[in-house]
Amino acid sequence: MWGVGEYYIYSQNRLPMTYGVSFIPDYATSLGLNPKQTMQALLNIGVRQFRLTSYWSDIETAPNHYNFSQLDWEFALANAYHAKIILVVGLRQPRWPECHPPSWINTKASLNTWEPQLLTFMTKVINRYKQNPALEAWQLENEYFLKGFGDCTNFSRKRLITEDKLLARLDPSHDIIIGRSNNAIGIPMNQPVPNIYSISIYKRVWDANITHRYLEYPYPAWYYAFLAELQEIHQHKNMIIAELQAEAWPPNGQSIPATTLAVQNQSLNATRLTHRFSFARSTGMKDAILWGAEYWYYRKQVLHDPSLWNVAKQEFSQNSNQTGNYLFQHP
Repeated sequence: MWGVGEYYIYSQNRLPMTYGVSFIPDYATSLGLNPKQTMQALLNIGVRQFRLTSYWSDIETAPNHYNFSQLDWEFALANAYHAKIILVVGLRQPRWPECHPPSWINTKASLNTWEPQLLTFMTKVINRYKQNPALEAWQLENEYFLKGFGDCTNFSRKRLITEDKLLARLDPSHDIIIGRSNNAIGIPMNQPVPNIYSISIYKRVWDANITHRYLEYPYPAWYYAFLAELQEIHQHKNMIIAELQAEAWPPNGQSIPATTLAVQNQSLNATRLTHRFSFARSTGMKDAILWGAEYWYYRKQVLHDPSLWNVAKQEFSQNSNQTGNYLFQHP
């Protein structure tokens, strides 16, 4: 495994590195931030690749009544800076509760009672943004088969295949990304097969079940390189880091605002954030989207601690390839 991983890292050396961030206006608001100011600030420090969400619960609050104003301004702001966007579509999208149905949809009911409405909603989103110059790729669902985390009740492979076919039919011009559900050895082998696979990397989490302390995942960078090369060998598909932990993980399910800065630092401080960027480079994967950019700005604006923000500012200013084109350069 080490040898395969090291080969992958070596084979990717000639390619440029691109960093991006996930950005969720709802989360910025929950931290007491102005979402537009937050995204603007991220653009000001050099972020040029965003992973955005299209929460069904936000956009279609009543049947056939759509409000795209929030997502529209995100795209408009990205276009103003020639930034690129990976847009997540589907029911399961980043951040708790993971699945985001509107109040008028019961996803615990039989699939055939609500899947048509989901597909109709997805069609509206895809058709609205498929020709937007900022759009770089789609991410279909998010860690779809991860049953141990999130308030989700449906894990039908048939549904995922149906969504993949719909997305490919409506927009054959952009790549589709599908994320792995965990860090286990092995590779996705069944349908649907996307253009690009992604993986989430979390390094330091709170163990609420056994030790009741912070745990550092032991996986080295070459392990993720091994998984990426295994995917290359099996399906000739590229892999990116779609979610790299760059945010504190509060203990016992606390919210960030309810957690003291000292406790937040036990999970993530400036030194650990610097190491996250370094770890991403060490995997050999050339697209890394960091998780927690809103949190960096929260620390700066609300807690008056710019330490994380300064690390991010330095890393993004040093990263010379922020056009987000690597997804299409990979052989």
